[in-house]
Amino acid sequence: MAMMAGTTASFPMSNHTRERVTVAKLTLENFYSNLIVQHEERETRQKKLEVAMEEEGLADEEKKLRRSQHARKETEFLRLKRTRLGLDDFESLKVIGRGAFGEVRLVQKKDTGHIYAMKILRKADMLEKEQVAHIRAERDILVEADGAWVVKMFYSFQDKRNLYLIMEFLPGGDMMTLLMKKDTLSEEETQFYISETVLAIDAIHQLGFIHRDIKPDNLLLDAKGHVKLSDFGLCTGLKKAHRTEFYRNLTHNPPSDFSFQNMNSKRKAETWKKNRRQLAYSTVGTPDYIAPEVFMQTGYNKLCDWWSLGVIMYEMLIGYPPFCSETPQETYRKVMNWKETLVFPPEVPISEKAKDLILRFCIDSENRIGNNGVEEIKGHPFFEGVDWGHIRERPAAIPIEIKSIDDTSNFDDFPESDILQPVPNTTEPDYKSKDWVFLNYTYKRFEGLTQRGSIPTYMKAGKL
Repeated sequence: MAMMAGTTASFPMSNHTRERVTVAKLTLENFYSNLIVQHEERETRQKKLEVAMEEEGLADEEKKLRRSQHARKETEFLRLKRTRLGLDDFESLKVIGRGAFGEVRLVQKKDTGHIYAMKILRKADMLEKEQVAHIRAERDILVEADGAWVVKMFYSFQDKRNLYLIMEFLPGGDMMTLLMKKDTLSEEETQFYISETVLAIDAIHQLGFIHRDIKPDNLLLDAKGHVKLSDFGLCTGLKKAHRTEFYRNLTHNPPSDFSFQNMNSKRKAETWKKNRRQLAYSTVGTPDYIAPEVFMQTGYNKLCDWWSLGVIMYEMLIGYPPFCSETPQETYRKVMNWKETLVFPPEVPISEKAKDLILRFCIDSENRIGNNGVEEIKGHPFFEGVDWGHIRERPAAIPIEIKSIDDTSNFDDFPESDILQPVPNTTEPDYKSKDWVFLNYTYKRFEGLTQRGSIPTYMKAGKL
């Protein structure tokens, strides 16, 4: 008995207790790390203000006034951060996009009248299809990447069923829609879009992210027709299009590609465009733009994004991507066999400079352009004459016509869905036990909450 008193019996911890401990630990860690981040962000904003006032050469009185205005904004930001933002704060206007895990809607914030794009993701689908890490990566990069080249996120929040990302609305639509409207782009137009995408990809690489899913669907156009990167759900993790095993079962899917291979480039482009929408909205996605090393177990690095850019450049000039086929399996086979399959149709004229750049992008990663930094890409003869420092201030190659701040004419039409409909409690599945994986998802941007009562400058009619 005395011996037993001196020892402690060890009992295995139940899974339920282990999960509760994890939740408590994460909650505390998040609480304190958020406090530190908020303090640092506040200090940074204060420093920015002081630098800006010095540059403007303001008098002491004017500085004092500006400081008190800024302090009021900070107080308002703290107050608004404490208010719970939810669906009721937004009015849904129209569905402008649909994907495997949810949809994108044009919405208006009721109190300010601002227009946003709301990305809605079903938690059940994210959990079932192991997408939690991807959506967390997307939220994190959108918070960090606060530059001209990435779609801005203003808020994120969640409810029982869905996650919500409130993003800036880019009325120009996406590059996929633009390419489907036009047979091909001119070399001058291609130079503009590829140059801007080089700068956009480099911007996220400098933050330490690899995009891994660079394709025309993820190149959005702002009100003036300039490029912004979106859809960072694949910065970590994989989806089916990136998994080799998805294409392994080639014996059950004999290549139905014979007729496709014998088409001329015009027919190929027509066939590609006919199937393109379906590919964009499927859970699987398409391997067309994915670098071969991403499929291999041997690892890859940020150079995989430059391969994807080469594929897009080919599509812009030729009318369809180089490896497109009748089946994803056949496309995968062609990507892996790129040394034989990457060919240019003789009937489509293309300059030697353009052809050379495509072949420098679409090559094994050791020899790929960009290995020695982004300057190597910028120095290629295809980009001759590009004013890299001011490209975003210059007129876009193809101007965008916008009639109003909520103009959706550059988007497809989608039927309404029930994603926002309240579900009776009896049929509501219990995802609460798994909800901790979405912890700390909520985010509010300082500019988004403090510019009340006015439309953001990038949406003002006079600035479109």
